[in-house]
Amino acid sequence: MKAIVYHTYGSPDVLKLEEVQKPVPQNDEVLIQVHATSVNAGDCFILRGKARMMGFGLLKPKYTILGDDIAGVIEAVGRNVQQFHTGDAVFANTAKYGFGGFAEYVSVPEAALVLKPTNLSFEEAAAVPQAALTALQGLRDKGHIQKGQQVLINGASGGVGTFAMQLAKAFGAEVTAVCSTGNMDRMRSIGADHVIDYTHEDFTTSGQRYDLILAVNGYHSIAAYKRALRPEGVYVMTGGSMAQVFQAMLLGPVMSRTGRQKMGNSAHKPNAQDLLVMKELIEEGLVTPVIDRRYPLRETAEAIRYLEEGHAQGKVVITVA
Repeated sequence: MKAIVYHTYGSPDVLKLEEVQKPVPQNDEVLIQVHATSVNAGDCFILRGKARMMGFGLLKPKYTILGDDIAGVIEAVGRNVQQFHTGDAVFANTAKYGFGGFAEYVSVPEAALVLKPTNLSFEEAAAVPQAALTALQGLRDKGHIQKGQQVLINGASGGVGTFAMQLAKAFGAEVTAVCSTGNMDRMRSIGADHVIDYTHEDFTTSGQRYDLILAVNGYHSIAAYKRALRPEGVYVMTGGSMAQVFQAMLLGPVMSRTGRQKMGNSAHKPNAQDLLVMKELIEEGLVTPVIDRRYPLRETAEAIRYLEEGHAQGKVVITVA
């Protein structure tokens, strides 16, 4: 089978289209013919060797095929697989199982799979797993979002942000999207009640206060976010600069103990239960994946370069089959 492979850390230039051995499913696994996958910030992070100390290989990559969002059709099942059958259309996140999405086939445990939403194409389904669950878990589990709250999404036009926007509306919140000038109409089209152009206005100094702020991108300090919260507001960081990551992890717990505001971060936790929640919301028409660009498998390096530029309006998807 064909796959995008890398054997050394570096820029997208180290990615090569190679012929590799097709995986064989173990007893509890299924073999999926991948129809589409998508690019996430984590792929860029791992590719450039920034996750060496997190178990991804100190001197060389532990996993030579990246890509953790997949959508495709089951070609074969292991002897212990009970819930899925050959021919089922499924989607999944493979981050806990060695990645492998940038390939024509991948073998993953049955426990990772959910049937593909009936109203989505394979490309749209591949856009969902990591970005949607990052948004869902940040808003629901860490942010404790409630109906009627004033919620602000900073970095609303990206992959996670577009899901967060729609999920916050589905939870019944009044939502403010922060984005650049060129993305304002898109934010309104997917349900934003208010849109702030960060190139002309700084929401942290406007005087407006929010019950919940989900920071998907941007470069404000944690102190600036705190200033934009209501007295019992919640700040959740799901992406941004390394400085923001460390502030949320180190200063957030301290700041949370000194008042009623809660400051912290939320990391993506792949699981089929939350993916099933997203499937149901999508089939109900409450959430729709937003895709910016599509690339063929052989142009995966270009897809990653584009994502690294930081201007993607939604998800970057790779068509495989």
